[in-house]
Amino acid sequence: MIANINYVKEVMGELKAKKKYGQNFLIDSNVVDKIAKNACDKELTTIEIGPGLGALSEMLLKYSKDVEAYEIDKDMYELLKRNISDERLHVYLQDFLDADLDKYKEKVSICANLPYYVTTPILFKIFESDLNINKITVMVQKEVGDRICAKAGSEDYGALSIEVQYLYDVKTEMDVSRKVFYPQPNVDSAIISFRPIREKDREFEQRFFTLIKNSFRMRRKTLYNNLKDLYDKETLEKMYLKLDLDNNIRAQQIDLHTFMKIYKELEK
Repeated sequence: MIANINYVKEVMGELKAKKKYGQNFLIDSNVVDKIAKNACDKELTTIEIGPGLGALSEMLLKYSKDVEAYEIDKDMYELLKRNISDERLHVYLQDFLDADLDKYKEKVSICANLPYYVTTPILFKIFESDLNINKITVMVQKEVGDRICAKAGSEDYGALSIEVQYLYDVKTEMDVSRKVFYPQPNVDSAIISFRPIREKDREFEQRFFTLIKNSFRMRRKTLYNNLKDLYDKETLEKMYLKLDLDNNIRAQQIDLHTFMKIYKELEK
């Protein structure tokens, strides 16, 4: 069992955890099993991001058809290849952000323990891909989980919140104590799951999400000031008048439903 404090300490005596990759390894097999069981479908491939020592990979193989894992750290890649000999595990020494996801033609599940520094770019890459997703299950720092589930008007609400809530039914599956990691991080984590709720419309999504990201470009600025370089004054003023928006409204005050109305007016 890889999720074991004695084993992890032994390995870490030879290899140092790399802070630049946000490496904190799970040492509680019950938590790992719950994550994998929640994430997988026995009939589907699971894509794993950042397998590290392979604690989660080991359990994902138990509940998946096979596992495709992307590991950026060469030391971890070599160790993982030695730790798990199951031919259903395919490991790529590659940054997931550089991975070609177009090769996956069948429905897949995705599971990852995401380091804080790269959580948002990885989620945006997944959300904006053409993957046929069954379910996404990720462990993230609790504050990121709060951002993902945030509603309009809260400090945590942003572009990530809107993209997620447009595409998925989002659920916090469980909170995870910092004590089940080695080395122990400074914060607790949460396991968040995402299930698709609508058919892909790539052209609409690309344009809509561009609007969303630009709306939050400078959080302290008004929506108007964030969009004035993208749309002419007349177009913006017509939209404000039609939707009866306050001239000083900021993006974080606007819910998903209203943003969709804004998009439709601006695209006319």
